[in-house]
Amino acid sequence: MEIIKYQKEYKQQVIDLILHIQNDEARIDLKIEEQLDLLDIEEYYFKNGGNFLIAIEDNKVIGTFAYMNYGNGNAVLKKFFVETNWRRKKVGLALYEELIDELKAKKYRYAVLDTPSVAKRSHEFYERAGFKRISKEELPFNYEFPDRDSYLYLLSI
Repeated sequence: MEIIKYQKEYKQQVIDLILHIQNDEARIDLKIEEQLDLLDIEEYYFKNGGNFLIAIEDNKVIGTFAYMNYGNGNAVLKKFFVETNWRRKKVGLALYEELIDELKAKKYRYAVLDTPSVAKRSHEFYERAGFKRISKEELPFNYEFPDRDSYLYLLSI
C-alpha cells in the first residue's frame, strides 16, 4: 500500500469508492452533484493550499483523506473513506497520520470535520484520536457544512 497525492488518473476510482461507501454502505443517499469537489479536486483542494491523499494498492484506490485550507491555521477535513476489505489493515490510520503530520508541519491550529450521525465507527475513531464533538456555535471559524444530521468534531493541533 502506498499513500500519494491525488492524481487525475484516479478520479473515477476516487468517485466510485466514495459514492459506494456513502450510498451502498452508509445509505446516506449523496449524489455526485452534491459533491462538486469530487469533480474538480485540484480546484477545491489544491488551489487554496489544501491536499487530497489517496491510498493505492496495485494501482487501485483503497482509501482517501483530504483537507481544505480555511486560512488562519484552520482546516476542514474531508473525504475520509477506506474500502471495506482494507479497514482492518490500518489504511485509515496511515492516511490519518500522514494528513495530521502535514497539518502539524504547516502549523495549522484547528481541524474541523463533519460526519453523519449514523457513522458510529467513525465517531469512535475521531474521539480516540483526540477530536472533541462540538456544536455549530463552538466552531472556531466560519464553516458552512451540509447538515445532513451530522456531527461536528474539532481537533486542536
